[in-house]
Amino acid sequence: MSQHDSHAPTSSATPTEQPRDPVCGMFVDGPLFALHGDVRYHFCSERCRQKFLDEPERYLQSEGSAGGHPPASTAAPGVPRVQYTCPMHPEIVRDGPGTCPICGMALEPLQPSMEDDENPELADFKRRFWVTLPLTVIVLALAMFGHLWDGMQATTRTWVELVLTAPVVLWAGWPFFVRGVASLRTGNLNMWTLIGTGVGAAFGYSVAATVAPGWFPASFQEHGRVGVYFEAAAVIVSLTLLGQLLELKARSQTSAAIKALLRLAPKTARRINADGSEEDIALTHVHVGDRLRVRPGESVPTDGEVVQGASSVDESMLTGEPMPVSKSVGDRVIGATQNASGSLVIVADKVGADTVLSQIVQLVANAQRSRAPMQRMADTVSFWFVLAVLGISLSTLLVWGFFGPEPSWVFGVLNAVAVLIIACPCALGLATPMSIMVATGRAASVGVLFRDAEAIENLRKIDTLIVDKTGTLTEGRPRYRDTAALTGFAPREVLRLAASLDQGSEHPLAAAIVAEARERGMALSTPESFESASGIGVRGRVEGKALALGNGALMVEEGVDVSSLKTAAERLRAEGASVMFLAVDAEPAGLIAVADMIKESTPEAIEQLRADGLRLIMATGDGETTAQAVAKALGISEVHGEVRPQDKVELVAALKAQGRRVAMAGDGINDAPALALADVGIAMGTGTDVAMSSGQVTLVKGDLRGIVRARQISEATVANMKQNLGFAFLYNALGVPIAAGVLYPVFGLLLSPMIAALAMSLSSVSVVVNALRLRKERV
Repeated sequence: MSQHDSHAPTSSATPTEQPRDPVCGMFVDGPLFALHGDVRYHFCSERCRQKFLDEPERYLQSEGSAGGHPPASTAAPGVPRVQYTCPMHPEIVRDGPGTCPICGMALEPLQPSMEDDENPELADFKRRFWVTLPLTVIVLALAMFGHLWDGMQATTRTWVELVLTAPVVLWAGWPFFVRGVASLRTGNLNMWTLIGTGVGAAFGYSVAATVAPGWFPASFQEHGRVGVYFEAAAVIVSLTLLGQLLELKARSQTSAAIKALLRLAPKTARRINADGSEEDIALTHVHVGDRLRVRPGESVPTDGEVVQGASSVDESMLTGEPMPVSKSVGDRVIGATQNASGSLVIVADKVGADTVLSQIVQLVANAQRSRAPMQRMADTVSFWFVLAVLGISLSTLLVWGFFGPEPSWVFGVLNAVAVLIIACPCALGLATPMSIMVATGRAASVGVLFRDAEAIENLRKIDTLIVDKTGTLTEGRPRYRDTAALTGFAPREVLRLAASLDQGSEHPLAAAIVAEARERGMALSTPESFESASGIGVRGRVEGKALALGNGALMVEEGVDVSSLKTAAERLRAEGASVMFLAVDAEPAGLIAVADMIKESTPEAIEQLRADGLRLIMATGDGETTAQAVAKALGISEVHGEVRPQDKVELVAALKAQGRRVAMAGDGINDAPALALADVGIAMGTGTDVAMSSGQVTLVKGDLRGIVRARQISEATVANMKQNLGFAFLYNALGVPIAAGVLYPVFGLLLSPMIAALAMSLSSVSVVVNALRLRKERV
């Protein structure tokens, strides 16, 4: 693609449609554009245009490429790559940058990008601040020391201050007025209502005193002129801009964890073509089924399965586990993880938004934008607080004007403005969203994904934890152990029939049976029908026979007497194996035992959870003997074996009815109902998609130690939110009365509007900085 003349006559937009910059999403009406595929795209700046010229496929959904592969997942032409939302009001979503119609804050991308592009509002405020700062300094100097300069008359000095202040207030402070008016028009009173009113009052009063000084009584005179407060208006604008710069800069750090994950993803992949040749292609051109080579030291390009080679892979940025994981043929790899010394060939099975990395980033981004229950209180308080402040400000003006010392109305105006400025509720609104944003990023860095803010707030309250066994306490990769058969059936035939039926099941126990049969070279039959029996087994027809394979509960439902297999079953269960009975045409045929090893991390996790004071309960579909054997090895005293999905739901409900705060940890489809009912559902990232969609917390690696980390983050986050809210309430409770002048009768002290503006800005920044401390929280 080449660079084109920016004044070419063609256009891709209709006359009634304003073009949109495909890089940043802003509506534009300027001369900058570039041609791509005979379509003209417009840009807001040369920087966006150049980025588009460098990598057009990143921003557009191309129809094809030189290699014959269209991009796998990019944005559509003319549609912004990202949507924007308000950090305090996540229900507000827009297609481009702007301000929140509720609180007036700058909208932020729903999902951060890899690039460290400067926030458009940060760049705009920075320009306004630095251009007008010299004017503010001069106005402040004239106001404080101008009366000492004999060479300038008082009236002349007043006009000079007006001329210098006008661009500060009317240009640098213009966004404040726009947002303030919008807040009044929509009825969403917020910080900009107070700032706009305060600055407007100070500036308007001073302009009137300059243009028509005869309107004011003699008591308003000071140093040969009617007192004006241009310096207050200018300094308030400059300090507010400074506060916004600091706040926006600090807020940008809340997405650092997501950006760190995104930066792991390589931009290219090495594809092995059908003829054996290899080529480097853009990651967006990788498709499911492509064979990719991962060389030593490279990042894995996308999710897939190893089909050749062996190596170890560092998955620490996704799981929080520092030790590399060995990978060989048949193992799955996760995109963006780091390959070590070996060479791998993988087959891509998930690309674009379907990869683990993309889903993690999306989960974290959604959680960051969710609202904690604590925030609802702050939102309600903020609205009524602004109304109260407006009333206090008016009362301050009137009380000082009618009852204060001379010049009473001057004091009244200054104190009323100070009340408006210092009472800005921005710190109150930021108190919980900033903590949530930082905490979710920190949690993701150690392999814990919170679905929403409510999960963060509730997890610390949990006092009871119910855990599934298979895939939660154990590895979830059971291995075949033994087969027993009754008269009339050979053990090999029992295994073959069971494996034939289990081909339709995704349960780990079924996978172990099928794997063993195939390893023995058995010819498996295709099931004529198949039905999952709600977590207790499976039913179906194979070779014309009605089969039922599952635990004792399934046999009871089927009316099959398996007492003749009881001795063999108990012996295997006592050794920790899971036992499944096979019934053929409603008659017992035999059993199959599958053993699932306890995860290496489980004993340590159980010990830590018990030390945290949690009541631990195991609930599993396995037989009582097997469950007791695993529980004994882990020191778990409360065990429920042979439970069905509805039994787990009833157990959760019963515990909640006793007043317990219950968390459920599981990984299978049969755990999903209980995960959804629990106060907090905790899904293993190694489990099924259904389980993960039902849980509020996902442990990426499926390691129960992640629950300990999650609870530590929950505790720290709620404490941080309380600190922020407490500071915001205390700040306003002390600041408003002082600004109104309650200290004047005793101490003769008044709070200048300029000091009020500085205090207001620092309060918001302090809340954000306090939230950022969570990034260093040890877990």
